[in-house]
Amino acid sequence: MTTALYDVPGPRARQRHRLYGIGGTVVILALIAWIIYLLFATGQFVAAKWTPFTYKGIQDLLLRGLGNTLKAFGLAAVLSLALGAVLATGRLSEHRIARWVSTLLVEFFRAMPVLVMIFFIYVALKVAPLPALVAGLTLYNGSVLAEVFRTGVHSVDRGQREAAYALGMRKTQVMTHVLVPQAVRAMLPAIISQLVVALKDTSLGFLITYEEFLHAGKLIASNLDYDLPFIPVVMIISPIYIGMCMLLSWLANWVSKRQRRNPKVEAVEVAPPEPGTLLPGGHRPPG
Repeated sequence: MTTALYDVPGPRARQRHRLYGIGGTVVILALIAWIIYLLFATGQFVAAKWTPFTYKGIQDLLLRGLGNTLKAFGLAAVLSLALGAVLATGRLSEHRIARWVSTLLVEFFRAMPVLVMIFFIYVALKVAPLPALVAGLTLYNGSVLAEVFRTGVHSVDRGQREAAYALGMRKTQVMTHVLVPQAVRAMLPAIISQLVVALKDTSLGFLITYEEFLHAGKLIASNLDYDLPFIPVVMIISPIYIGMCMLLSWLANWVSKRQRRNPKVEAVEVAPPEPGTLLPGGHRPPG
């Protein structure tokens, strides 16, 4: 039994793959065990290094930093999606000037490092830390999302567009009622991936003194008086960042499943033709 892309592995190949999987798992577990051993060997789990995190002041500082991170991410996500939609509409426009201007903006902001934009807005334009961070994230992620939206629309079969125009629909109707609903499925994984990037890039705010989650952790570590104080802080902050990114991925999967169960996009079952069914033109099938 074969497929169009590869031969189905036989018993020996499956056995080799199983051995490779077991070997890889052993290596990963050994690496994790070695890291845990180093943490214990350097005394990172002693009570003295974890007691400060039970203080209400430190907990409030972490919660305030987490709230500021979520605030910056929420604003940047909404504005990035809006900017991406506007720039994608411009790139898909039939008007040459709108298309050229949108292309220039997209290529410029995609090529510009996000940290440079944040620093420029904060230092040169004298903008407050939160608006500077949100603006930098919006310009970069919005330009990337514009390409995601444009590619998603172009991924829809050309016949869908031609059929819609044949029905007399205008371009706006074709885009909103035919192309975009079908393109959402193809775009959703890339959109969520870019939003995860925006969430992680909010940590750049500590470089412009914005009191986000990483800034709170840095402030805590700099005020602890024992050796290697940043390791317990990283061990607390990292799982929270990972958890938020996993939550976004779970949300994307949930939305995707909801779309598949939506009766508007489910395939309609058509009854097979019966012997007495008339063919186009009013003629009965032969025989």
